[in-house]
Amino acid sequence: MNSILLLIPLLGIVGLIVMAIKSAWVTKQDAGDAKMQELAGYIAQGAMAFLRAEWKVLAYFAVIAALLLAWSGTLVPDSSPLIAVSFLIGAFLSAFAGYIGMKIATKANVRTTQAARTSLAQALKVSFTGGSVMGIGVAGLAILGLGGLFIVLYNMYVPEGAAITGPGMKKAIEVLAGFSLGAESIALFARVGGGIYTKAADVGADLVGKVEAGIPEDDVRNPATIADNVGDNVGDVAGMGADLFGSYVATILATMVLGQEIDASADKFGGLSPILLPMLIAGLGLIFSIVATWFVRIKKETDSVQNALNIGNWSSIIMTAIASFFAVKHLLPATMVHRGVTFTSTDVFIAIIIGLVVGTLMSVITEYYTAMGKRPVLSIIKQSGTGHATNIIGGLAVGMESTVLPIFVLAGGIMGSYAFAGLYGVAIAAAGMMATTAMQLAIDAFGPIADNAGGIAEMSQLPEEVRHRTDNLDAVGNTTAATGKGFAIASAALTSLALFAAFVGISGISSIDIYKAPVLAGLFVGGMIPFIFSSLAIAAVGRAAMDMVNEVRRQFREIPGIMEYKAKPEYEKCVAISTAASIREMIAPGAIALLAPVIVGFTFGPEVLGGLLAGVTVSGVLMGMFQSNAGGAWDNAKKSFEKGVEINGQMYYKKSEPHKASVTGDTVGDPFKDTSGPSMNILIKLTSIVALIIAPHIAHKDHSAAALATPAKANTEVVSAIVAPEKSAQ
Repeated sequence: MNSILLLIPLLGIVGLIVMAIKSAWVTKQDAGDAKMQELAGYIAQGAMAFLRAEWKVLAYFAVIAALLLAWSGTLVPDSSPLIAVSFLIGAFLSAFAGYIGMKIATKANVRTTQAARTSLAQALKVSFTGGSVMGIGVAGLAILGLGGLFIVLYNMYVPEGAAITGPGMKKAIEVLAGFSLGAESIALFARVGGGIYTKAADVGADLVGKVEAGIPEDDVRNPATIADNVGDNVGDVAGMGADLFGSYVATILATMVLGQEIDASADKFGGLSPILLPMLIAGLGLIFSIVATWFVRIKKETDSVQNALNIGNWSSIIMTAIASFFAVKHLLPATMVHRGVTFTSTDVFIAIIIGLVVGTLMSVITEYYTAMGKRPVLSIIKQSGTGHATNIIGGLAVGMESTVLPIFVLAGGIMGSYAFAGLYGVAIAAAGMMATTAMQLAIDAFGPIADNAGGIAEMSQLPEEVRHRTDNLDAVGNTTAATGKGFAIASAALTSLALFAAFVGISGISSIDIYKAPVLAGLFVGGMIPFIFSSLAIAAVGRAAMDMVNEVRRQFREIPGIMEYKAKPEYEKCVAISTAASIREMIAPGAIALLAPVIVGFTFGPEVLGGLLAGVTVSGVLMGMFQSNAGGAWDNAKKSFEKGVEINGQMYYKKSEPHKASVTGDTVGDPFKDTSGPSMNILIKLTSIVALIIAPHIAHKDHSAAALATPAKANTEVVSAIVAPEKSAQ
């Protein structure tokens, strides 16, 4: 057995061991007084109640989907019924990744609050360690699951001495695609369901508590405040964990699919090197992310939390880049060919660096458009001075503008990586970008923990200095959450392009010709899907929020003594509303993502399905960036009023009219940034993975609708002469 092949799952196991050590450290920290522990208990109970309800529904889906996959695996030679087992493993690990994050976040929140009673440095240490448990756990599970499953499938399907480009490896990779499908399917429902939950609670808490009752967002008198804090965990922790687990797996898989097509028999690993490389880079990225967590420290109250996180992030990127050079040189042969493109191992390394640079630039640009004190957020603050409508207009404009630079970066990354190593270069660039997922997710997950810590401090009526420290962490957390979403959507775009290339190869088509009317129609339909998906998600938040608002108003009206702290609100009823709404409303968006490629593929064939995928990818990337950045900018514009802002020479604070306008903008932006926006990257990847799974079933078949719409031979020759005059002349 190849030693590198065994090393990959071993690196995943190392990650899980470190995760367990960090989790034990967090658990040992002081959880505060009885009041704080009681409130944290409500949050933990609500979070687990949601997970149990969600898992019950997803279990039915997983079993039905697995049976269909097992049946489909018997229909064509290139598939296997074992794809169902692979699917179930991916689904389980994706759900388990979310559970790990949820469990540690609901322990770390109250311990962060208690740590904030002593110093900002200790509060950061507890909250970031909690986040790193999530990040390291997700990456460790993904590497162990993918690496371990690949070893089993490789031994099962590839006879000793067989060519890596042969049918055995093709079948092994096809079965492995089921693992990614399971991970992404659970991620979609977790992200959409969690997003609906958290924003229904958040909007209800804001509109009635802050705007109508005039009490703080996290005031213990607000009946929706526990549901709001639960929502931070189910959406931004469990949802994000499952989301990035799916992204991580899909990126590695896409590179492996394309790597399987490369004849690398000149290497020292039996031709396996292009397939092993993305898994090895992911494993190295995990180890260096663990090392980089040691650098996230501050010493004084005045030290910048953002700078501490940036040091950790940059350290992981630089160490991974250096290690990737040696990994590439050790694994790959000097020269390779993929689909007619010849490239060297150095070219592959440059593509990896391009991926790391693209990921970094996407985070920097997103931070600029969403961070406090920068021009975009300041413009929204200024427009809040003239009312609610101008605040909304300003936020929409910022969100739309924020797509320009990222798209140029993304386009440059695609062209650059392709120029060096073809489509394999694009895929390995995405793998390079995702290599430091453990650190990216640790930084991302720290935000909701800090947010919960602030809520517990407010509800426990702790001294102002405690809330000041947690607010400091929370403000940074808002920015890191936005940059994390920018990072995720960029990786989704590169991954989808690689999956798209793999789909083209497996389905037996040579190109996607938009001159054909059905293909052009598929392109338009694909472009529409992210819009209807977003509509369903946002409308679901609106309906659930209406129920929440009515319940909070009822409690204020019918339970005397709440406002005087003499009666306890019925928190559990608000938790139940969010749970029921999220489970009910997540079905329709999920069905669109799963069924659209199946219906189009089997009805019109692979080329029309390719048009659909192109439309979904382009439209989805733009929608994801626009919504996530607009929501993040609105949020930080609102938070700026807590410290005071200057508008036309006058200072404004909380409860002022401009602040109320900013609350409205933040409320509109909530489902943008936490429900529909971040779901776009899963939608993009999931449609591509479903297309990849069904590709063997729709390849080389006469799809009558497409055949009827094919232009006459003479017309085709004219178009060919225009598009490729050299070939036509020959």
